[in-house]
Amino acid sequence: MAKVFAVVNQKGGVGKTTTSINLATAFAVVGKSTLMVDLDPQGNSSSGLGIPYSSRSPDIYRVLVDNHPITEAIRSTCIPNLSIVPSTIDLSAAELGLAQMESREFVLKNCLLHTAEYQYVFVDCPPSLGLLTINALAAAHSVIIPMQCEFFALEGLKHLMKTVNLVKKRLNPSLTIEGILLTMYDRRNNLSEQVEENIREHLRENVYKTVIPRNVRLSEAPSHGKPAIIYDYKCPGSQSYIYLAKEILEQQNRVQAFRAEGEVLEQKQ
Repeated sequence: MAKVFAVVNQKGGVGKTTTSINLATAFAVVGKSTLMVDLDPQGNSSSGLGIPYSSRSPDIYRVLVDNHPITEAIRSTCIPNLSIVPSTIDLSAAELGLAQMESREFVLKNCLLHTAEYQYVFVDCPPSLGLLTINALAAAHSVIIPMQCEFFALEGLKHLMKTVNLVKKRLNPSLTIEGILLTMYDRRNNLSEQVEENIREHLRENVYKTVIPRNVRLSEAPSHGKPAIIYDYKCPGSQSYIYLAKEILEQQNRVQAFRAEGEVLEQKQ
């Protein structure tokens, strides 16, 4: 079964999509079979991976609301080992459709049961805490939270953590915080340093060591239909996402090793 990451923040413009597509690409490049799910009606992940709007049907809306098989909505990308379930503006009406369904919080989770051939799934969530994001949290094993280095970052995080904890309590007891990612970091700006220090002090081990700098190449890449690490892998932003992918994969390996040791101990008892 695939490990599902939900990339979440109710605030827009913090780097959710950039993080989603570059992490998914980095995983794919090192040979991990990876699926992106574009759960944002803006469809920026789909555009950023070069999927033309005209070829996005059936999309994630059809999968969630019309019960279309997710396997028929999956598109290959130009990157080996990386596929995507694209999004269109139709998804903006999905909350109304989902609200009328039984077990509406688990629709995405049930769909992802049919993607067992993938090792990792990244869900790029919309900038809200509505039913689409709840579906992502109910389906996910772990949450990645990109946070812009700004003054009110911690205030917004409190609301998000409240939602994550509520989902964990009521819908998905195994949900964990994979990590909090500091984005748009400007080393020339004292505020970025102050925000980083404050966040690390409050959240400690939940914050990734890697930070993502402000970098114009990260902004340019989507207009070329490519992830930044393909568009310009040498730029500081791309290098940071490569380091982040390594950090996450190393963390996954440690967890798997710990579980394997636990299974051995259980067998000996």
